[in-house]
Amino acid sequence: MTAKAGRASIRRRMLALTVLALLLAGIGLVALIRDYARGASDSAFDRLLAASAFTIAGAVQIEDGAVTVELPTASLAMLDFSDDDRVFYEVAAPDGAFVTGYRDLGAGLPPAASATPGFTDGTYHGEAVRIATVGRLVFVEGKAGWATIRVAETRGARAALASEILGQAALPLAALGLVALGLVWFGIRYAFAPLVVMERELRRRAPEDLSPVQVPVPVEVQQLAGALNDFIARLRSVMERVSGLVADAAHQVRTPLASLRAQAEVAVDEEDPDRLRDRVVRIHQNAVQASHLVNQLLMDATVRHRLEAREATVVPLDAIIEDVRQRLESEEAARLSVALTPEAARAGISGDRVALREMLWNLVHNALTHAPGGAVEIEAVLDRGRAVIRVSDRGPGIPEAEKALVLERFTRGEGSRDRPGSGLGLSIVRTVAEAHGGTLALLDRPGGGLRVEVALPVAEAVRRRPHGPAAALLLAGALLAMTIEPSRAAPGTTVYPAPDGGERTLTILGATDTPLFARFIADFQALRPEIRVVYRETDTLPMYQAASSGQLSPVPDLLISSAPDLQVKLANDGFAQAYASPWLDRLPHWAQWRGEAIGFTFEPAVIAYNPDLLPEAEVPRSHAELIALLEAQPERFRGQVATYDIAISGIGHLLASQDALISSNFWRLAAAFGRVDAKLSGSSPEMLDRIVNGELILGYNLLGSYAFARQSAGKRLGVVVPEDYALVMTRVALIPRTAPDAELARAFVDYLLSPRGQALAAGVTGLGAIMPDISGPWTAGSIAGKAEGALQPIPLGPSLLVALDERRRERFLQTWRRLVSDGLDPMTGR
Repeated sequence: MTAKAGRASIRRRMLALTVLALLLAGIGLVALIRDYARGASDSAFDRLLAASAFTIAGAVQIEDGAVTVELPTASLAMLDFSDDDRVFYEVAAPDGAFVTGYRDLGAGLPPAASATPGFTDGTYHGEAVRIATVGRLVFVEGKAGWATIRVAETRGARAALASEILGQAALPLAALGLVALGLVWFGIRYAFAPLVVMERELRRRAPEDLSPVQVPVPVEVQQLAGALNDFIARLRSVMERVSGLVADAAHQVRTPLASLRAQAEVAVDEEDPDRLRDRVVRIHQNAVQASHLVNQLLMDATVRHRLEAREATVVPLDAIIEDVRQRLESEEAARLSVALTPEAARAGISGDRVALREMLWNLVHNALTHAPGGAVEIEAVLDRGRAVIRVSDRGPGIPEAEKALVLERFTRGEGSRDRPGSGLGLSIVRTVAEAHGGTLALLDRPGGGLRVEVALPVAEAVRRRPHGPAAALLLAGALLAMTIEPSRAAPGTTVYPAPDGGERTLTILGATDTPLFARFIADFQALRPEIRVVYRETDTLPMYQAASSGQLSPVPDLLISSAPDLQVKLANDGFAQAYASPWLDRLPHWAQWRGEAIGFTFEPAVIAYNPDLLPEAEVPRSHAELIALLEAQPERFRGQVATYDIAISGIGHLLASQDALISSNFWRLAAAFGRVDAKLSGSSPEMLDRIVNGELILGYNLLGSYAFARQSAGKRLGVVVPEDYALVMTRVALIPRTAPDAELARAFVDYLLSPRGQALAAGVTGLGAIMPDISGPWTAGSIAGKAEGALQPIPLGPSLLVALDERRRERFLQTWRRLVSDGLDPMTGR
């Protein structure tokens, strides 16, 4: 068996059992299944894409000799089931003139020539898309031609479905893989049988047997056997060195011990007191020498062990010198003088403190021993990133020929034979210096004596804490920074300095009232006191127009708008970057899209009224009651009712378009507004203030967050959540793709969605907490409790793009103006 194993090849066995069985078959099958999954996914989604295009084509009309279309709501809503896909569309007349949608979607594509749908893969706004093209035969000025309708969708949902199909079809492959793994297991067990033989050989060996392994092994294991034999050889060499070290130590200690014993035996028989005293002195000298030798041997072993452990810290150079000074006797310390430059005193050495201390102590001890009664000087300077330590004495010095020898272990110079020593001191010094990346030099001192120079790399200057007046000034500066109030930098712009005086800035462009949003900023800065915040207040429509045209200056880190449709449009058109906040999983599904448009409030559209001007019994509790009230008493309410000017307010247009989808009575309500000369505004706060002041009786479709906040503040204001249905919107945070500090923007989004930020939304701000399990008067649950009818959240997604279509919006506004605002002067809105 052993001979057969020696000729066998593990590599050939592995290739035969795994590569041929698994790799080739598995890759081939996966490739086939993947192509099938892609084709099946495209076929399924192409039907939806074609249905969307046919829906738009069915709405194409000829008005005043020109092609026009009012985008049906279902045309994009049917593509809204995917959370990750963007939707684009374009309608062009037979002559190629642009009608509506995305003007450059069909760039490079031929116009439609029939009603049969065609499909093309392409790239739009940097993303792969699937484009469906259909034609609609129209007659313009007596000529027939094909209007071109294109609908495009990104491939996220298609890829997800293809992956799911591939995953389900991979189950048989997994079963095949398990069978193959069983074969591999048996193959490996057989192939590695020679290694069991090697294991048995090693287990039978005696502990002292460090000879090479001679067991026959396959060619694949020969390198392992060779590496094992190399390791055994290195271990044998190490053991030999250890044995030599022990032998050297035994030899060095034996001599003083033998001398000590001989002197003691002579002293036992000595009767002359003077000679006995001389013997005792010699015994003491030998004992001191033996003790010093043993201490040096132990210290040499300790230093080598610590250097191998490599536990480095930054040690101040002056601290090392002070450690050495503390170990000296008072008489020795008096002979020592230290001169350090200020830079050297602050320098730090990265290394082992004990090893560095023993290095310097050996140098100082040698100098004190070989220059008895003389002064010993320690100097330290910084030179090109190194700390140079000089220990100088006026002793006999070391001849040039012996300088290299005395650095070896157990080697002493001729001039020190009459003094006790071990011959290990300078060896320890060299070992420590080299282990720390330094150098050691033995130099003759001018005027006689020896100078030892050790140069070690400097890690860094050791930082000292400020004391006294300096610390007081720093503390006073910090306290002063914390008391700085927000400052106005420009019209509509408020600057909130960092409480800790930091300069890192988060810039937010928002449509929320500054005093209201300031509460969120203050609470965020309590968590991040090093952040400076700049908040610029604007309206929803100007914000969208500036962002979509690339005219934001300066570019903010975060956009926060109460017009979710405009935020979704920005995200769909590629102006946002996605952020997978850890709080998204708890957010309601309808309140975020692609991780690019993220809602954080729960705000119903309400009816607000002045209770002093409208008795409780007359208050309308539904849309139908509001229509009946205005139609019955037009003179009483003339000029006393307000609602959004949907031409200038993004949130106003969104709420009106959603009303028109839900209620068949919306245009009747619009006509009632026209008959009572309703006041139009772009601002909920402005309309609410005029209701509270008695200038208006009633306001429709106002944001409940602002109304609830005024109620909580004690204002005379009645609020009705309509009983039949109530629209609910969410303020949307969006991080621009070009945000200067997207990291800070993400941190602020996390704060808004966190329990702390949601608690503020549910409390004094009245904006409404959208997250579950939040306590406060204005949570989604408490607001739902105030409504007797259905709450209808406005979901974020491509279906919101329908109302923003140029032609559809234009027709909607024309009808609105004809019924509501023709000949009227609307209130000035922000």
